[in-house]
Amino acid sequence: MPLQKLKWIYLFLLSLVWGSSFILIKKGLVGLSATEVGSFRIIFAALFLILVGFKSLLKLTSGQWKWIIISGFLGSFFPVYLFAFAETEIDSAIASILNATTPILTLVFGAFFFRAVFTQNKLIGVGIGLLGAIGLILSGSKINPDQNYLYSLLVVMAAGCYAINVNILKTKMSDISPLAIAAGNFTVLLIPAIGILALSGFFQKDLTAEIQMSVGYVAVLGIIGTGIAMIVFNKLVQISDPVFTTSVTYTIPVVALGWGILDGEVFSFWQLFSAMVILAGVFIVNRSKKIFSKFRKQAI
Repeated sequence: MPLQKLKWIYLFLLSLVWGSSFILIKKGLVGLSATEVGSFRIIFAALFLILVGFKSLLKLTSGQWKWIIISGFLGSFFPVYLFAFAETEIDSAIASILNATTPILTLVFGAFFFRAVFTQNKLIGVGIGLLGAIGLILSGSKINPDQNYLYSLLVVMAAGCYAINVNILKTKMSDISPLAIAAGNFTVLLIPAIGILALSGFFQKDLTAEIQMSVGYVAVLGIIGTGIAMIVFNKLVQISDPVFTTSVTYTIPVVALGWGILDGEVFSFWQLFSAMVILAGVFIVNRSKKIFSKFRKQAI
């Protein structure tokens, strides 16, 4: 299959899976603390990835392990806990919307630290997508004035981690297989996650039906929403550029909004309109230069 079509398929799959991740975090928080949700998510993802990717780990060199460790903490460890804590105070869909700051942060970090060059259409697309995200946030704050939007900073911090990690994956790890990267990341994170879970006091709790249900939601989140999705994401990074890759954060809110509505979260017409603006931004980011050249010729 041509890479141009394949990367759009990957983008769609990631949008669907990661867009559903926020509602799974919310359901996990019903019976678990934010620390427990984050730890279980990493543990389930790690067990799955080690099982399917053990052979790929044996091929990694010592030099590659350095970037595997850095990527693991920036791309998975810190964001997993930051999102869990954020959703203790803000709606799952709002968290997904704030995650749309990732592409603009990718541009900033890429330009300042990785010598990345971005075309005009990408800048325009990111700007439009970000405007849509801002519209969603502002309309959401009016509908849900009781939410503590200071916790939104945790999502922005997670987005910053993602942005740096995307640039590292593209510039330092393009020669490593996507499965090896994902399996290596979570192999490194498994022991810290188990340690944090032990310190959280989970093993002293009675396993009520509510807790078991929450663990089940996080198991789905860890295996599918983290384990499988990370393999697809790493592959997408290797066949596209950082801005296209992080454009998935523009389509994630659309899926998350749908789940939020089904779960009783309140949204307005303007939030749905802003979601369409976000999709327009993704479209422009990935249009060829020929389209813009055509418009310029017509204007002349």
